Amino acid sequence: MGLAHFNSLPFAAAEAAFLECCGSLRWAHRMAAHRPYPDLGALLAASDEAGYDLAPGDIAEALAAEPATCLHHDAPRAAHLALRAAHAAYESRFGHAFVICLDSYAPSQHVDQVLAGIRVRLAHEVDEERAVTAEELRRLARSRIVELVTADPGR
Repeated sequence: MGLAHFNSLPFAAAEAAFLECCGSLRWAHRMAAHRPYPDLGALLAASDEAGYDLAPGDIAEALAAEPATCLHHDAPRAAHLALRAAHAAYESRFGHAFVICLDSYAPSQHVDQVLAGIRVRLAHEVDEERAVTAEELRRLARSRIVELVTADPGR
């Protein structure tokens, strides 16, 4: 959509777009209220700052809005079961959805990275996992913002 166009959106439209990047209403409201952003770097810095300021309730709200990692319907049944079981174990241990930013991996590696990530993070203490989860939410928000403002409008 381009940053200039995004900066000119009505407040409600910008807030709704930001909610697609991070499911915290407080974060999205803050991001929309601080427009215009002079460049992508400033926008991403504001996203990080707003992300670091999220209270536990805001993080819980953002986590509730996160979709679970899914497989293509043609994937083997065993892969679907393994992924479901891993997500269930994680949610049982920590009480919220597992989130991970997979930007640095090819799509063919996503499921393996999710399963490996869950396996490693299940060993974390609750406070350590809370910090890792908050960082993953910030990384996801950044990634989605970049996609939002740089996407080809013809797509």
